[in-house]
Amino acid sequence: MAVPAWTCGASRPGPAPTALPWPGRGPQPGPGARRPPSGPPRPLLLLLPPLLLLPLLAAPGASAYSFPQQHTMQHWARRLEQEIDGVMRIFGGVQQLREIYKDNRNLFEVQENEPQKLVEKVAGDIESLLDRKVQALKRLADAAENFQKAHRWQDNIKEEDILYYDAKADAELDDPESEDVERGSKVSTLRLDFVEDSNFKNKVNYSYTAVQIPTDIYKGSTVILNELNWTEALENVFIENRRQDPTLLWQVFGSATGVTRYYPATPWRAPKKIDLYDVRRRPWYIQGASSPKDMVIIVDVSGSVSGLTLKLMKTSVCEMLDTLSDDDYVNVASFNEKAQPVSCFTHLVQANVRNKKVFKEAVQGMVAKGTTGYKAGFEYAFDQLQNSNITRANCNKVIMMFTDGGEDRVQDVFEKYNWPNRTVRVFTFSVGQHNYDVTPLQWMACANKGYYFEIPSIGAIRINTQEYLDVLGRPMVLAGKEAKQVQWTNVYEDALGLGLVVTGTLPVFNLTQDGPGEKKNQLILGVMGIDVALNDIKRLTPNYTLGANGYVFAIDLNGYVLLHPNLKPQTTNFREPVTLDFLDAELEDENKEEIRRSMIDGNKGHKQIRTLVKSLDERYVDEVVRNYTWVPIRSTNYSLGLVLPPYSTFYLQANLSDQILQVKYFEFLLPSSFESEGHVFIAPREYCKDLNASDNNTEFLKNFIELMEKVTPDSKQCNNFLLHNLILDTGITQQLVERVWRDQDLNTYSLLAVFAATDGGITRVFPNKAAEDWTENPEPFNASFYRRSLDNHGYVFKPPHQDALLRPLELENDTVGILVSTAVELSLGGRTLRPAVVGVKLDLEAWAEKFKVLASNRTHQDQPQKCGPSSHCEMDCEVNNEDLLCVLIDDGGFLVLSNQNHQWDQVGRFFSEVDANLMLALYNNSFYTRKESYDYQAACAPQPPGNLGAAPRGVFVPTIADFLNLAWWTSAAAWSLFQQLLYGLIYHSWFQADPAEAEGSPEARESSCVMKQTQYYFGSVNASYNAIIDCGNCSRLFHAQRLTNTNLLFVVAEKPLCSQCEAGRLLQKETHSDGPEQCELVQRPRYRRGPHICFDYNATEDTSDCGRGASFPPSLGVLVSLQLLLLLGLPPRPQPQVHAHASRRV
Repeated sequence: MAVPAWTCGASRPGPAPTALPWPGRGPQPGPGARRPPSGPPRPLLLLLPPLLLLPLLAAPGASAYSFPQQHTMQHWARRLEQEIDGVMRIFGGVQQLREIYKDNRNLFEVQENEPQKLVEKVAGDIESLLDRKVQALKRLADAAENFQKAHRWQDNIKEEDILYYDAKADAELDDPESEDVERGSKVSTLRLDFVEDSNFKNKVNYSYTAVQIPTDIYKGSTVILNELNWTEALENVFIENRRQDPTLLWQVFGSATGVTRYYPATPWRAPKKIDLYDVRRRPWYIQGASSPKDMVIIVDVSGSVSGLTLKLMKTSVCEMLDTLSDDDYVNVASFNEKAQPVSCFTHLVQANVRNKKVFKEAVQGMVAKGTTGYKAGFEYAFDQLQNSNITRANCNKVIMMFTDGGEDRVQDVFEKYNWPNRTVRVFTFSVGQHNYDVTPLQWMACANKGYYFEIPSIGAIRINTQEYLDVLGRPMVLAGKEAKQVQWTNVYEDALGLGLVVTGTLPVFNLTQDGPGEKKNQLILGVMGIDVALNDIKRLTPNYTLGANGYVFAIDLNGYVLLHPNLKPQTTNFREPVTLDFLDAELEDENKEEIRRSMIDGNKGHKQIRTLVKSLDERYVDEVVRNYTWVPIRSTNYSLGLVLPPYSTFYLQANLSDQILQVKYFEFLLPSSFESEGHVFIAPREYCKDLNASDNNTEFLKNFIELMEKVTPDSKQCNNFLLHNLILDTGITQQLVERVWRDQDLNTYSLLAVFAATDGGITRVFPNKAAEDWTENPEPFNASFYRRSLDNHGYVFKPPHQDALLRPLELENDTVGILVSTAVELSLGGRTLRPAVVGVKLDLEAWAEKFKVLASNRTHQDQPQKCGPSSHCEMDCEVNNEDLLCVLIDDGGFLVLSNQNHQWDQVGRFFSEVDANLMLALYNNSFYTRKESYDYQAACAPQPPGNLGAAPRGVFVPTIADFLNLAWWTSAAAWSLFQQLLYGLIYHSWFQADPAEAEGSPEARESSCVMKQTQYYFGSVNASYNAIIDCGNCSRLFHAQRLTNTNLLFVVAEKPLCSQCEAGRLLQKETHSDGPEQCELVQRPRYRRGPHICFDYNATEDTSDCGRGASFPPSLGVLVSLQLLLLLGLPPRPQPQVHAHASRRV
């Protein structure tokens, strides 16, 4: 709630304060004068995280004093400004560093970043990189089609006839309960040796391919053995591709039968639980196997769909949703006598991760009741697909119906909506064990170019909810060469540990014919894929020449980022793509929406905008100017952008041709020089190929020095630009020590350290002992103070970071410092740039005392001026600190200094945690503005399960009477129950997780989640301002004023007398969130474009193969023996499942 504020009248005028004396130290020295020491220096405190803030205690009012007048407080503000400016002028060395750069003008050149040329060059380099992968893809796809065409199907093929490397063999041999171990597999599995390869982040064998087969597919089936037989020939093509392009990473063939053959061979990264990997459900396979889809899923929830069948339907719908990608659109509805959407989505929505999550949660709430009304369900579905007023895929149109059976064929509905063109395919799913006539369901699918499937138990769900892709792939196969177009995927996590990748995909078609003159085969054989690691693409982009705040980014047709400095998923799920929208990677505004749209449309462009950016530590928001330049990456679905601040238009390039000077400057990197010249941190960059990286900067510097003793800065194995700039900046910052810092007494001004950081990667901290407590990132480009100083004019204060959940700063035994920094701006021949940042580190306690004095009514007397018993005086921040609260707050709302001693350990906290009432008043009076956004890449601890029972959820449990009844043993219920228990081992979502396993599993320790972030920044008020926090007898006067040339707000307020007016507390801490309301977001979808190609129709398509589902009733003996195994507690193993289409036989 807002707290009203009115401008209050000024108190009775009092004497204006004059020059400030330092307590006990005589008159205030003039600018630049040396001051006597303020006491022995103390070591800095390592910045410790904090506790929850304590509420302020109320203090009694003082009758002899009045609240300070506005002009008095403005005078205090000026004294604070002058003191800060004086210290920074003396010790910061901004002017002196400018002169040093000019004195060394012959040692560097000023180069220009030309945005258009830069972005076009990088786009061209990326295009060339991807084009090499495309050529390899085409060779593989052509070879695969020829190998399969030449292959002769073998009905009598045996497991021992096939020799291949089973990627899961080692894991299965280690598992005594493995299917192959227990059954005694006859497959001849190769045993390979592997070597570590840093490019793959894995152990690999370059002489062989590896094969991965999903757990629920029987390796010994005829279909799988024939698949293994003909794909073996791909091995030589993989090897030849790598010979031609040694930079190739994983080359993969994903077969429509579920077999994955990849090169080079490496053991499979099997999870701790059941391995559910199936290549046909990978994002890259789905994208390559068919064109985009508009899908409506309708679910029968009539009364006949009782417990188990409804559970199967819910699971089936969730599995079906997992076959959709971000290029697809979907809606889900339930129906009985009437149809209604299961969620808040009233039309087709993009099948992205967040929308699918809404569907999956909504599906769980479906309840069975009423009678079956196919007509209502299909009419709803056709109406959804005919809605042209929404964004959709506009390619394949599909209806998926899940039901337990019915007699109505609803021919009139199909005649009205779909015939004679049959533009909508209908797929029907008969779910559960029942004796209904399935002929109507088969007819619906066959009459509408679809397919009929049966899902009698949970074990049939995964295979039968993905087989429809074969049907949708028919037009693509029949289109032939026209459909052989490489597509590039969204970013996703590689299942073999390569990290974030994109994949080029190319479909592989079946070119066989049953005989001379017969129709062409219309089956897709699979998808060929080649991975490209994001890091390989990043290496093609300029980095250090763009400055700390310049960067390159790329997006796809969905607006998702392929490259961006903010693309940092904390957790990744290899089953889902990493879909971070450009407008979520940055703070969204209208200008960025326009830029995003232009990039998606494949246009070139340039635009300078004023926008908001988050600081690196995500505590602050700055309003900045940025130049955006973008071009499309030809032959791909990507567009590349470049972002540059105006001050990064130019950069320095060192020209150290004098080797004697190189050696001289290099000596200032040696630790032996640190005592006199200050400690040097060097940015951990890739200066040379043989340089060993280390997270410890001291060790990294040691490695660097050892390497430099063997090579020169001009060596071909080194990045000469980085090395020369590093050595130049070493010498320039040493001259700053020599000219400014070495002769100054830091204690006089209560400084713990002075420092300089540069674009070249040097951070010099003086004196050397101050480096012990230096906690900033040694890479200036990754240091928050450095990046913010470049974006802000004047002096940027950075208090120590405190987290409200941890203990406060301890000031008794250690010293805490406050960083103050500012950018060094050079103007050389009319070209302006900011190559460095300088600053000081203030002693918190000493400056808190100094703050009191500067904001007091002292004149030239040594002691504080006290009011006599008969006088009426103005309060000040020193004498009246029991009644008057005086604070400095930074532009993010964090406490920097206070006149209250008990608040010193709360420095760095969000001020609402210190004084919620006052912070809310500052916000309501526009001193601060709030920016809220969502972090979609966060990691959260898993929610504890609500039920720790180990039994299956929602599964029928037979009674003792059932077990004693022979009829029950032969019933469909018994068979179904057995399959539920068996496949529940694989589909562990039907069972509660084992707590022991959950604790040991990384997925259980943390998972992807959404966090809401709130940052505050200075609002529109930029003047001195008096106001009152109105609360009756508890009202408080306050004054607030921005300090010029800083990021500080000076606030003086009466301390609260009572707590009756406790206002709502503003929150700054990141909080867990469900994100913005999805139901509202889909009403205003972000602009996107689908793939440029669509194959959803071919006049020669043969639709006669449309499903003739058949059940295989088990024998009594098999059932009895299996159920006895269950009763005896012996874990049964899955029997081979027959899932192959007859049409798979070639």
